[in-house]
Amino acid sequence: MRKLISLLTALIIFSGAYSQAVYNITPYPNSLIAQSGNFNFKNSITVSYDKEFSSEIGIFKDLFYNQFCINLINSTSGDIKITKSKTLQEGAYNLTVEKGGIKIESGSKSGSFYALQTLRQLITLQSDGSYNIPACTIADSPAFVWRAFMLDESRHFKGKEIVKKMLDQMALLKMNVFHWHLTDDQGWRIEIKKYPLLTQVGAWREKTQLKYAPKDSARVYYDYPHGGFYTQKDIAEVVEYASKRHIMIVPEIEMPGHATAAVASYPWLSASGDIIKVTGDFGIFKSTYNVADEKVFTFLTDVITEVMALFPSKVIHIGGDEVKYDEWNASKEVKELMAREGLKNPSDVQVFFVNRMSKFFDTKGYRMMGWNEIMGKNIHEWSAEENSQQTLSKNSIVHFWKGEPALLKQALEEGYDVVNSNHWDTYLDYTYTRIPLEKAYNFSPIPQGLDPKYSKNVLGSGCQMWSEYIPKVSDLYRQVFPRVAAYAEVGWTKSENKDFTRFLNSLNVLKRYWDTQGITYYPDYAK
Repeated sequence: MRKLISLLTALIIFSGAYSQAVYNITPYPNSLIAQSGNFNFKNSITVSYDKEFSSEIGIFKDLFYNQFCINLINSTSGDIKITKSKTLQEGAYNLTVEKGGIKIESGSKSGSFYALQTLRQLITLQSDGSYNIPACTIADSPAFVWRAFMLDESRHFKGKEIVKKMLDQMALLKMNVFHWHLTDDQGWRIEIKKYPLLTQVGAWREKTQLKYAPKDSARVYYDYPHGGFYTQKDIAEVVEYASKRHIMIVPEIEMPGHATAAVASYPWLSASGDIIKVTGDFGIFKSTYNVADEKVFTFLTDVITEVMALFPSKVIHIGGDEVKYDEWNASKEVKELMAREGLKNPSDVQVFFVNRMSKFFDTKGYRMMGWNEIMGKNIHEWSAEENSQQTLSKNSIVHFWKGEPALLKQALEEGYDVVNSNHWDTYLDYTYTRIPLEKAYNFSPIPQGLDPKYSKNVLGSGCQMWSEYIPKVSDLYRQVFPRVAAYAEVGWTKSENKDFTRFLNSLNVLKRYWDTQGITYYPDYAK
């Protein structure tokens, strides 16, 4: 029965592809030359490979059987031959499909993985029940090293099975960074053994705002508790799952703002010391870590130390965005810090704190990443604060999300590594009217007018799924799919090789696959 269901699934996905070669690959390779003929086979295919690639072969044995009922069988001289190249860069691969067999060259484990994902998308079911793969020659490598999807689980907790499902879709689309937003005002989602109240208290809220409401207007709530968190064992399981799929997980632990859940757990963390609850409202709140208190700094380095032990990514995101300075302005300790360190305004305090954290990261062999407020520039209409005169540590990764394009260019020209996630182009919580599919597809991480010599500082881009108003998994899917496929091509395919019409044709195949996975994409994306 399982085999019949899988065969029918494959038929649904690839129906209509019997008579001519089609190359429905997402993201599209950077060089594909169509050839005549096909490689044909029935329900099994042999593979020979360098032992370095054994983990990747293990994953694709499961994928090929579960999706197509195809048995991938080890052989000393396989139909598919995977060899190690000494010249291809990380993630790059060459794939040659001929009537007599398939050759894959890769210089890295990730390259072999991406080649097999491409091959997976090329398999088509024939009317006689056999399969073919259209002949072609592909030489491929990613346009950018950072191809990210972010999931915010503070606002609405989804759980590890949904996370794994999203990781599977990222892997299919050759996305390689899962940015995991684990702490914010509305919930703390990661176990920290030294500070157990962070999850005993901070992971739970009494109610949740139902929909967006302008400031001071009436709000409607779900009047029931919401919460959840990941144990360190859960985190290790997800990290291992992602690693096998060549996805690096970058956790985000918010500081110094967006600290309501932490302060609700340990009130001494804030400058005010107020007793508060985890909020069920959405917006920007005043709870901020007291960065002038050494006990608070120790708390934060303790937390990050435990996080580092769980995530081998060597990059940790600290947020650093939307800090309200009310508590700092009213704090005697913060004023004393400013006098002692020669800091002129709260923006200076912010950069001073961020640099302290960056130095701590450096001592542990990690890099600190943060939203572009960590540079000390005021990018918010609700703030009248002056810009900082402090200089952000050069080892920091700047995650650009808001502000004038000149600020993005400035960061790049000053030598910072930058991930470009301009909110007007990449925020998945925005409507399809605000960011239609074609706009998402046409986004370029490299800003217009940038001197080409600084392009190397653009690591890539990320698309962000903020979860305030997606309580259900179906809400998550609707906002993410199909736009995530467009962002995958933004990250992988060079601009000169992109074609939106071709992408839409390939998307039809992906949609049929998503149907079989229970992923309910937005239906009117083409309008």
